[in-house]
Amino acid sequence: MAWFLFIDESGHDRIASPYEVLAGVAIQDRALREVIGRLHDAEIGSFGRRYSDGHRELKGSVLLKRKVFRHRDLNADLDPADVPTLAQAALDDGTGADAPMLKALALAKLNYVASVFDICGRFDCRAFASIVETDAHPTAGGGLRKDYAYLFERFFYFLEDNTAGEQGVVVFDELEKSKSHLLIDQMHRYFAQTAVGRHRASRIIPEPFFVHSDLTTGVQIADLVAYVISWGFRMPRMTKPAREELSGFANQIARLRYRAVRERLGNPEFEIWSFAHITDMRTQAEREEGV
Repeated sequence: MAWFLFIDESGHDRIASPYEVLAGVAIQDRALREVIGRLHDAEIGSFGRRYSDGHRELKGSVLLKRKVFRHRDLNADLDPADVPTLAQAALDDGTGADAPMLKALALAKLNYVASVFDICGRFDCRAFASIVETDAHPTAGGGLRKDYAYLFERFFYFLEDNTAGEQGVVVFDELEKSKSHLLIDQMHRYFAQTAVGRHRASRIIPEPFFVHSDLTTGVQIADLVAYVISWGFRMPRMTKPAREELSGFANQIARLRYRAVRERLGNPEFEIWSFAHITDMRTQAEREEGV
């Protein structure tokens, strides 16, 4: 038995996104087939057919961009029962779509995203994230990045608390090959050559799998989580403005977090949530040396 942690990121281009987010969604192996089936059904139920047929991807930057909400608010009367049919017509003939079709397509996108997070909740999936300030001081080291280390730490605590010896399997969206090799090497050194990493390797398989995001449902969920966190989810010290229209999705994601309790700094009841806010990517040694 195992938990798959599907990982994707949002905002790492540092162009417009308020935060860089590395997000993961954990799905238990015995639930994975059912989750995928339910999500495919939700896709057809929302759009009248598979939205992801052909060149389209179910990405947060497409399904939740601001234009979708403007189309949702178009002045066009719709019967909710007609939304899938009209959404399908808009997909089939995008250039000829009228206002009701555009509104229906927007509603279908939002309904689908809400369904994704609802299904994840019903099947006890858990969300993990490292949320990095875009101006965070970078590390000069060549080891595993702090956002990855924090993500693996939270995933390890979840496995340690909730499963009887079950393993964690890490699944990434495929990177450019040289970057994939670099990440594999960094993960190997972290899990094999550091004391903390060796301990966590008792539950997390230290070599990741790489997949195509447009072909892998779990990575598509992680993409949606990462996008909503960057643009709509806020913790007390996250001061960037959030898009109000994403608040409902942010609340759904908040319910997917995991709360671990560990002893820290003499406090035996220290809370460690599965979302970590990172303001400095340097190691403690780098910060002490002023690197």
